[in-house]
Amino acid sequence: MGRKILLITTDQQRHDALGCTGGGVARTPAIDALASSGLNFRRARNQCTVCMPGRATILTGQYIGSHGVTSNGIPLPVDAPNLAAYLNQNGYRTALLGKAHFEPASHTDYFENWAATKGETGPHRGFDHMELCGHTGRAGRSLTHYPRWLRDNFPGEVEGFHEYTSQSGPSGLGGGDTLAPQVWHNPIPREHYHTDWTADRTIAFLDSLNEDEDWFVWMSFPDPHHPWDPPQSELHRVDWRDLELPAGYPGSPEKVAEILADKPRHWLEWYEGRGQFNYEVPADLVNARLTADQIREVNAMVHISNELIDEAVGRVVSHIDNLGWGGDTDVFYTTDHGEFQGDFGMLFKGPFHVDGLMRLPFIWRPAPGTGIAPAVIEAPVGHVDLAPTICHLAGLAVPDWMQGTALPTTPGDTATHERTITEWQDRFDGNDNTMRTLYRDGHICTAYEKTSYYDSGDVGELYDLTDDPLQWRNLWDDPARQSLKSALIADLYDNLPEGRSEPLEKVAQV
Repeated sequence: MGRKILLITTDQQRHDALGCTGGGVARTPAIDALASSGLNFRRARNQCTVCMPGRATILTGQYIGSHGVTSNGIPLPVDAPNLAAYLNQNGYRTALLGKAHFEPASHTDYFENWAATKGETGPHRGFDHMELCGHTGRAGRSLTHYPRWLRDNFPGEVEGFHEYTSQSGPSGLGGGDTLAPQVWHNPIPREHYHTDWTADRTIAFLDSLNEDEDWFVWMSFPDPHHPWDPPQSELHRVDWRDLELPAGYPGSPEKVAEILADKPRHWLEWYEGRGQFNYEVPADLVNARLTADQIREVNAMVHISNELIDEAVGRVVSHIDNLGWGGDTDVFYTTDHGEFQGDFGMLFKGPFHVDGLMRLPFIWRPAPGTGIAPAVIEAPVGHVDLAPTICHLAGLAVPDWMQGTALPTTPGDTATHERTITEWQDRFDGNDNTMRTLYRDGHICTAYEKTSYYDSGDVGELYDLTDDPLQWRNLWDDPARQSLKSALIADLYDNLPEGRSEPLEKVAQV
């Protein structure tokens, strides 16, 4: 019987979303069980804080400058070397069920956006089988497999979803009880929602396999990413009125402005609605106008979505056990990036390298019998390390185009994992930002490179997470920290791989 590998990802899920990562609201027993019987990496961070670059890094094992997907809207070249293709060439059956997003969702020339219309499920990008969905059951800008399935089987349920491309819901206003942006009460039956659909399609693919086949299956949930419109029948799980505001919520617009005044200027400009820096937020959002109750309601919707994901994960893992494969299956769990969820009084994400967006839930439950003992691991790791780890599990040489290092398996195994690097390179509405961030030894250091927006290279952020875990005090200009800052910046650029000689074209916004 061969090695079997299940990679589970979510979209826009905070590092503290789960019980096993410090969350105290959403009940996540299935994922917690994976963590308690495996490796829980508590210092994992991504290599970019939006979807397409992060997912390209997971698939290729490369930093964003190397695979070229430096922002949303840039398709990963179809012929780019990647993990799924490498495994497939070496006898593995491969599948991706759920959200892919290696190609722009707003551009219909790409497989992800026309495959369902033509009745195709692959092969594509090294995956034998793909059944895809996004964040809505509406056709919208593309018709992936899930909205087509919903339209064909339950057409009356399509309009219950939020209209993803706007801040407001179908009525033209914000939704829910507080009129929060991109919150909506969705009347769809729970079993028809895309979380359960993704699990159902994963189970169906697993049932198509022979017991002696090696396989790599990526199960990719679109939630808890906005729009926040889980099935209305599940709203009883978490009442927003009962929630405390997050620790990172400063308490008032005045306090937020005071904190942001010490950060690079695009922070405050975005908070006050004076500047737009990325497409992935509603164009009319002004964070400064958000109420405390709106933030509570968004958080409640996220917690509900996280519970539904956990139950779907539990179903799939139990199904693998029932097939008799549990003892031969490695399970990985992570997300692509986080969410503000009220930190700094904000929602959504963008060019802001703080732990609400960078830090990840990151779990590896090795196949039982491998001799790897359960542990909490503090060594810094990232998405770039997933592909080489999976190559090791498959008994394959790590190809030279992968840039990560196999994950450590014991708490003391830190020699090869000393730092993580996160980058942002994007231009939106005339605002061009390039940021390079190093996490090392409890510090986060972000250097802003000279661009059309910042006319000096002496712009940045420096945080000591031991004294300031919320990252409210920027130490960049602190005279006592200049030697530390210089050392961290040097370490960042000494370890930043050289990127592509020619940038890839951005063909759409997202």
